[in-house]
Amino acid sequence: MAFSLFGMDKRRARRGLRRLPERTLLLWAMAGGSAGALAGRRLFRHKTRKQPFSTLLWLIVAAQAIAAAAWALL
Repeated sequence: MAFSLFGMDKRRARRGLRRLPERTLLLWAMAGGSAGALAGRRLFRHKTRKQPFSTLLWLIVAAQAIAAAAWALL
């Protein structure tokens, strides 16, 4: 879902249409779509230089990686 939303937002940006809020993109990444968000960000070249969006996305990715590692240790 996050991957699709990044693509949709990029398309809207190119067409000059109303954009998705960054909060929406980050919430989908936080809901487990961080891999899709990173893939969409790279493939669509979308929000790659935007701060603090980039930092927040990487914090979400790191938190999910830590949670997955902790889960694997249980």
